[in-house]
Amino acid sequence: MNWSIRFAYFELLYWLVPLLLLVAWYRLKYYQQPIYCFPLTHKIIEKVGIKASWRNRLFFVTRFLIILALVLLIARPQKVDQHSKVIIEGIDIMMVLDVSGSMQLFDDPYDKKQRIEIAKEEAINFIKKRNDDPIGLVFFGREAVSRCPLTLDKSVLINIIQDIQLGVIDHDGTVISKALITALHRLKKSQAVSKIIILLTDGEPTSGDLHPDDVVTLAQQYGVKIYTIGIGGQYGGLYEHPAYGIRQAGVPINLKLLEKFSQATAGRSFVASNQQELNEIYATINQLEKTEHETDVYHNYYDIFIPFLWIVLVFFVCELFCLTFVWFAL
Repeated sequence: MNWSIRFAYFELLYWLVPLLLLVAWYRLKYYQQPIYCFPLTHKIIEKVGIKASWRNRLFFVTRFLIILALVLLIARPQKVDQHSKVIIEGIDIMMVLDVSGSMQLFDDPYDKKQRIEIAKEEAINFIKKRNDDPIGLVFFGREAVSRCPLTLDKSVLINIIQDIQLGVIDHDGTVISKALITALHRLKKSQAVSKIIILLTDGEPTSGDLHPDDVVTLAQQYGVKIYTIGIGGQYGGLYEHPAYGIRQAGVPINLKLLEKFSQATAGRSFVASNQQELNEIYATINQLEKTEHETDVYHNYYDIFIPFLWIVLVFFVCELFCLTFVWFAL
């Protein structure tokens, strides 16, 4: 959990701390210890006079820290839970990511970065920009898996995406419609102002997938817009053969199917052939799906006065102990 510290009455520190520092400066610069004249003064000086100077400084520092802790207590220190935001209205987003075998292909012969790596990086960038919107994750290959329900905890989402490895889900297949149906069920009970699905894939459905019309019907029933992103070229991607070098794999994108999903649900369809284009697509979706109203964002605050009370108590007890049992006996 992401914590930060704040003072509820921070404005008090603007004059209490300078006042404390002014008093300390005056004490150090102008205050003089009283001088007592008694017949045995020289004997006292011989016994404790040399040590009195550093003792006085030690007591001064101790009392200064006690007063400083009390000043901070007056300002009411608090811990702030940054992740306890209350969203009154917003956009619920399900991200549906293809993790089939073809996602290990690359499209730039000079970069050779796999599609899955590009998809992961840009998905994380998009998530970081949607701080106030719940986001869920669905991965699919031969099967579709709901990896994370709608959540505001962006660190969890980012960790899940960073840990994606091809092969965790059977990658010998691409069940696009099943994945979309899975995401739609996650949005079934959503009360958000807007509900969207962002589908990213580089292929076309394999045998055993559901009919696309079922996806369209359900999305229209739930009021969900589907944004589709086809990653890769229209003629397939590239891979590096150990003997023949860079070769082409004939795995085309079914653009007509992706357009069908988006057009029937008032979404949009995109195609990205490199990372820069994918970044721009996510930026476009980010602009299209802005929350249309402003709402207050709240945090949970927890008072943390106990540690400061312990500081005051410890220093006070130490000073009392030294005065009573250590230097009193000298």
